[in-house]
Amino acid sequence: MIELDLSGLKCPLPVLRTRKALRTLAPGAGLIVTCTDPMSAIDIPNLVREEGDRVEAQERRAEAVRFTIRRAGGPA
Repeated sequence: MIELDLSGLKCPLPVLRTRKALRTLAPGAGLIVTCTDPMSAIDIPNLVREEGDRVEAQERRAEAVRFTIRRAGGPA
């Protein structure tokens, strides 16, 4: 599982960097993304859905939101 800390970045950077990271992953690989931008709670799940991938978990941690994302095409 790859971790991507995007704390402190504002829209649209968290989405752009998450997209770039997702596109480098093998099918079925996982990505953990941590964001502090409040819009990421809406933008990241939308991006993941558009890419055809899956948000396995979304949790709030203090001032951040943490996403666990699974790249499409691998084992469920």
